[in-house]
Amino acid sequence: MKGIKFFYITCPKKKEAHKIASFLVKKKLVACANIINNVDSVFTWKGKVAKAKEILIIGKTMNKNVQKIIQNVKKLHSYEVPCVIFLSLIHISEPTRQAEISYAVF
Repeated sequence: MKGIKFFYITCPKKKEAHKIASFLVKKKLVACANIINNVDSVFTWKGKVAKAKEILIIGKTMNKNVQKIIQNVKKLHSYEVPCVIFLSLIHISEPTRQAEISYAVF
């Protein structure tokens, strides 16, 4: 599916994740955002292994929205270096694609 992206954003708090997800949906930058609580993250930060409980935001968007999403997440996010990842989708079901089109994201 050319141009359709799956996104992955981590947040330190549920309130922040809801703020970011709601903003992106309201601005029609993403069709849908799912918030997943209690993600155990292990990562390297400033040369040391760190652990954190995080909140994960996942969802779908179009390639044309990627830069706007990155810019807005940087403004809304509390992390010094927010994790904002986009993956290309190989397939999305036709009913789902049609629903996304109706939200004017695609």
